Amino acid sequence: MSKMKMASLRIITADILTLVQFFEKATKLSAKWATEDFAEIITDSFTLAIGSTKTLAFFGGDVAQPAANKSIIIEFLVENVDEDYERVKNLTHEIVQKPTTMPWGNRSMLFRDPDANLINFFTPVTPDAMKRFDR
Repeated sequence: MSKMKMASLRIITADILTLVQFFEKATKLSAKWATEDFAEIITDSFTLAIGSTKTLAFFGGDVAQPAANKSIIIEFLVENVDEDYERVKNLTHEIVQKPTTMPWGNRSMLFRDPDANLINFFTPVTPDAMKRFDR
């Protein structure tokens, strides 16, 4: 394999059931559960893995901390961010940004999941932005 491809991003949580159910409702995708402590939301481009704090023992203990992310935004390319906003606003306690067209051509909304991770749903709306995602 000569290329590197981002395949998965994992969130560690103290409440895996709540977080998995949140992402199932937000993405309208069903999670695949490998064990009661590990589930995956599989999209066409990557997998959002969700593991309980119990899975940290396999990595040697306190290598990650749940609900402590302050630097990563998890981004989903969606067909119509305005339609998704109508569903997501009832799932989250915090809409950080209502659907807004950004200077780079994406219409975007930001919200927090139950662990306070920052989530971005976006739809390219300008010709240049649409071209960037037409792969």
